[in-house]
Amino acid sequence: MSGNGTNTGDDPLQTAVWRLRSRACWSDAAALLPSDTATYSLQRAGLMVERCLYTEQGWEEAEDALRTAEAQARTDEERGAAACERGQLAYAATLHGVRDRADEARAALGRAAALIPPGAPGRALLDFRRGLLAENLTRSPQAARAAYRRAHAAATAHADPLLLSFTWRHLAGLALREGELSEARHGFAESLRIREELGYLVGTAPALASLADAESEPEASRLREEAGRLFRLLGGVPTWLARQLTPPAPGAATA
Repeated sequence: MSGNGTNTGDDPLQTAVWRLRSRACWSDAAALLPSDTATYSLQRAGLMVERCLYTEQGWEEAEDALRTAEAQARTDEERGAAACERGQLAYAATLHGVRDRADEARAALGRAAALIPPGAPGRALLDFRRGLLAENLTRSPQAARAAYRRAHAAATAHADPLLLSFTWRHLAGLALREGELSEARHGFAESLRIREELGYLVGTAPALASLADAESEPEASRLREEAGRLFRLLGGVPTWLARQLTPPAPGAATA
């Protein structure tokens, strides 16, 4: 559920890709990218994998894009980046109940860790994804927190605001589960602020809904209403957000 920032050096192509990606138009964004280099093939694969995670669709297209990226990778970092995307696709398929590919996800992310050197820009995203695996498949919040913190520090060092929005949100989610409301609100608010500043529309509704989970009424309902408006505007994407936007039942305990 992450990627590399928005645009480097005001490249018109990357600006166009970012605008489409941020509005949940992953296929259109991928279609803009040339197919003759490993860099673009890896970016296309990342877009297709993200589409799967947000829409629960496009699995075959993502597999095709990944195979192309894997075939074109020449350096260890390119191979590591392709393995990182392979692990994320397997994680998404497992998370959404398409097929249990947890072992494949672990193996691919482990392979990526062996290929991407510490301190490389791609290491931050890898650490974040290893945190997702630990949190949602292994059910190990301590390991997840450690991975998210490594990713957070690296994203800060490499000036990757989009990834920071994800690490803030997931660290806040762990804090919320432990009853640390102040820490959770701060993290969710930072994630929302960054996404609004970047114009990351497809990620703004989840950020609003997460902040709502840490707020009391009437602010929680206001945030969920705004999240629902954006969710409907994007045609029900991300699909998994529908469950989070359902308000708690009357009398239920709330954060």
